[in-house]
Amino acid sequence: MKIFIMTAAAIMAGTGVAAAQELYVNTEPASNMPANSLGIRLTNKFFNMEHSGDNGMRFEPEVMWGVNKRLMLHVIGYASNMMQSSLRAEGGSVYAKYRFLSLDQPHAHFRMAAYVKGSVIDNPYYPVMPAGTHAMKPYNNKELDLEGATSGVNGGIIATQLLHKLALSATLGYNRYMNNVKNNIPDDFSRNAVNYSLSAGYLVLPVKYKNFQQTNLNLYVELLGKTNTDAAGRGSYLDIAPAVQFIFNSTTRLDLSYRAQLAGDMTRNTFNSFLIRVEHNIFNIKK
Repeated sequence: MKIFIMTAAAIMAGTGVAAAQELYVNTEPASNMPANSLGIRLTNKFFNMEHSGDNGMRFEPEVMWGVNKRLMLHVIGYASNMMQSSLRAEGGSVYAKYRFLSLDQPHAHFRMAAYVKGSVIDNPYYPVMPAGTHAMKPYNNKELDLEGATSGVNGGIIATQLLHKLALSATLGYNRYMNNVKNNIPDDFSRNAVNYSLSAGYLVLPVKYKNFQQTNLNLYVELLGKTNTDAAGRGSYLDIAPAVQFIFNSTTRLDLSYRAQLAGDMTRNTFNSFLIRVEHNIFNIKK
């Protein structure tokens, strides 16, 4: 118990809860989780599917490991009813982030990190409709992602600036989409895309830290964009995603976010979604 209290106090004073406004809901910051720590996430995304009018859901269990102060790893699974009538496993991915720059000042810091993600997905590229039914609209989606839609790799750079209670972060990445386990990418889909984001987080509560048991309240707004770069499937979009986050006892967090398209010309299967996530962190996993 003494070790836990010392760890939580250190986190509040340094890289963890004191920078809680960096724990973005839809993107990753350049900062890492504390070294020698383990995180468990359960994420649910809900959306309305344009082609059928049905409600869709994607479930993403995730395990995170703070290898050291510079390196962290994620292992993520995916299951949804987006491409079939019932919930089924779709595949998984591995994410690694390496923080290579840290500039620290009192109540402020600047971080930069590089990341890479690889996914192996077993899904069709067009939805499998139940026998005897037809889509209400033609399926004309040209958006691919590595979160259950397609296999592939993604890599890029993250820069995050903390200024007292405000944290700003930007991401720029490249996506290379590859064939799924049993299905090849259709010719009218883009195999290459650029992703970009701008995120802001603000610490609302507590006004002043007194102990690690205080509940944190953070507010976020994130701009999330992507551009397909091939002639086939060319298009872009820019989404906005406001979010609210609660952190309990410096170890457990609850995220709620709504995402909607601001602008774009890319044909997509869904233009808005709701996210709910529960995460729990365990510190000092190695004695």
